Amino acid sequence: MAMQSAAICKGCWQQMHMPIPLRGVLSVPFRAFGIRPSRMNPNICTICEMMFERTMKARTVTLNATILFADLRAYTKLSQSMSPIEMRGLLDAFYDQSASAIWHYDGLLNKTIGDAVMAVFNFPIRRADHPRQALLAAREMQRTFEPYQAQLAAGGQANSGIGVGIHTGEISFGEFGHTHRDLTAIGTVVNTASRAQAAAEPGQILVTEAVYQKARSDLPDSSAKEYQLKGFDEPIRLYAA
Repeated sequence: MAMQSAAICKGCWQQMHMPIPLRGVLSVPFRAFGIRPSRMNPNICTICEMMFERTMKARTVTLNATILFADLRAYTKLSQSMSPIEMRGLLDAFYDQSASAIWHYDGLLNKTIGDAVMAVFNFPIRRADHPRQALLAAREMQRTFEPYQAQLAAGGQANSGIGVGIHTGEISFGEFGHTHRDLTAIGTVVNTASRAQAAAEPGQILVTEAVYQKARSDLPDSSAKEYQLKGFDEPIRLYAA
């Protein structure tokens, strides 16, 4: 899947109607001031990363968004049976293909955490159907990783693959910390998505009831199962997507 590169920042245009060039000759003066494509999504600029602070005059904002966590299963076990070069190639493929899928569906690749990634959908590029966009991104991630999963299975690593968890709702997004600033999302939605990811089998996507209700047309055959997620007192209904 080839992602189409935007000529201007999609976030700045949508939020402030400012045509900030991302590529080509017109972008050169902007780069002199540090305005360039964001590493979290190359179709937005570095202004967008701090848009909440510059336009809303706040270090954090509360917004409705969808959180996706994806984890490369059996990473520790794989590292014991593969060479460092092979592991680097596998991790590069996981990161690159995950990023491409997330960006294609207007998500923000917020973090890479060892053998996992975290993405935010609906900021700064707003999409009314952000739960569906996250689901489609997760499916694309699984599809593009299938050849690697097949190779690992053929080599005796049948439990390898990507586990994905998705939840949607209200989050806090912004800068946290003073001595070490971290731009990220926090809240119950984030925690639930992370725990759903931990419960997913290799090659599986688990979504919450909230995601299911908003992306129901893309989940016609999905049925719910209750999971006792770590840190939660009550079981959580999750749907295999």
